[in-house]
Amino acid sequence: MRRQARGILRQLGLSAAVAMALCGFVGGAQPKAKEPEPLPARQFQLRLNAYLKLRAKLVAGAGRLKPTDSQQAIAARSQLLARKIRAARAGARVGDIFTPAVTAEFRRLIGISLQGKDAEQIRASLKSAEPVTLPLGVNDPYPNSIPLQSTPPSLLLNLPQLPKEVDYRVVGGKLILRDVEANLILDIIPDVVV
Repeated sequence: MRRQARGILRQLGLSAAVAMALCGFVGGAQPKAKEPEPLPARQFQLRLNAYLKLRAKLVAGAGRLKPTDSQQAIAARSQLLARKIRAARAGARVGDIFTPAVTAEFRRLIGISLQGKDAEQIRASLKSAEPVTLPLGVNDPYPNSIPLQSTPPSLLLNLPQLPKEVDYRVVGGKLILRDVEANLILDIIPDVVV
């Protein structure tokens, strides 16, 4: 009886050892699982935070603008900051902040706004704005000769809130992420409002 019990235990032990070896528990570390991509909202926040961190360094290097009413001093500061941001983001392109996953999510959220109870009001507001047909690109300044088009608040309600340094603009059917002080286009989602 004892011999049978030992035999059974030995078989169980051997079976357990084989099972553990097959599962990778014996003889080394398990291969690391691939990290899942963050959700689009989190991905957007991470990329925006990276930009804001870069921006903060550039602002600190430029020195603080003393309170002034001088339009020339304000414009010079804006241009200096824009030059620094463009140089630091020389390779910036569409999709750096609005990744494909973020773009798809923003399109979905804007689509919800354009189908809701405020849809007609949003479309009317966008149509009444000064139409902009200029080609706009990442790292380009928003043209000073063209008034900033306001974005309907009801359209913005579904989108992630932004810190004061950046804003959203809808221009010629494109959603633009813009640095407010530098007046610089950071990223674009084309044909988001048609």
